[in-house]
Amino acid sequence: MPELRRDPIIGRWVIIAVERARRPKGLRGPHAAAEEKACPFCEGKEAMTPREIIAIRKEDAVANGPGWQVRVIPSKTPFLKVEGQVNRRGKGLYDVINGIGAHEVIVETPQHIANIADLDEVQIAKGITCWIDRVVDLGRDERFKYVQIFKNYGSSSGGGSIRHTRSQLIATPITPKRIKEELQGARSYFEYHERCIFCDIIRQEIETKTRVVADADGFVAMTPFASRFPFEMWIVPKDHNCDFSRMSVESRLYLGRMIKKVLGKVKAGLEDPPYNFVLHTAPFRRPKAKEGYWKTIEDDYHWHLEIIPRLTHSAGFEWGTGFYICSITPEEAAKYLRETETA
Repeated sequence: MPELRRDPIIGRWVIIAVERARRPKGLRGPHAAAEEKACPFCEGKEAMTPREIIAIRKEDAVANGPGWQVRVIPSKTPFLKVEGQVNRRGKGLYDVINGIGAHEVIVETPQHIANIADLDEVQIAKGITCWIDRVVDLGRDERFKYVQIFKNYGSSSGGGSIRHTRSQLIATPITPKRIKEELQGARSYFEYHERCIFCDIIRQEIETKTRVVADADGFVAMTPFASRFPFEMWIVPKDHNCDFSRMSVESRLYLGRMIKKVLGKVKAGLEDPPYNFVLHTAPFRRPKAKEGYWKTIEDDYHWHLEIIPRLTHSAGFEWGTGFYICSITPEEAAKYLRETETA
């Protein structure tokens, strides 16, 4: 029988439509076979991109030339632009803000490799270090409230036709609604229980083990109880921390290892599907913020990485109701991925 499951953090309901389910091997995401253009992200093609913001380079390498290991550049087609002031204003009953922000691309390897799962954990950790460096730097700009880090892999996930692994970040002058929902849910739980809801979820999932995909080196990868999508996974640090940017150098390597492991399982078990991942972390806190604004955020929120293979598409019911329909139980998805061997 189908089940309605409630997300314990934000209260969203999902439908686990088990009677419509296909076996895991029957779920395959579409990989569009678009012709690949000349790649501007490979080593030696630095003149094809905007000038770099930061890079991890070999000792004798010159900026904006070969010899780099990870490179951060402005987006050529930014959704938001860094120049100008926020200028909040009203137009009748509508609210408007200037399109101020930052949009950057983190090129995660000089080699022409498509999937981050095919990098080694040390290389992935270097990319994570660049994520952190950029979050810290952008946090110094008081116009910005939040930085969203995300990856689109595969054409149907928004990754475009260039198959070179890269992630993106967008700094925004407002806190996104999705993050606010998590912050509000986490704070409400903390006010009643005086505990972090994410920490409680981690403890329960490790104890029951039915939705755990991997557990190692201070990180756990699990399929959420109220999964929105088939094979949705979260990677969560077991030690409480609301700010991703506070992660230690050692933990960056461990996170790189976990990302490689679980995305390797997704690649091997689901025939290399398109996917997105998004990082959820606490917004910037300013000394001038309103009294009591997210006063307990250090204690109640917990950063995490959400991985979403693109195996299904939303249709009319989902758009009309806000429900998600997931055609495989998270327990079955976790079991399948746990048992999937990687190369």
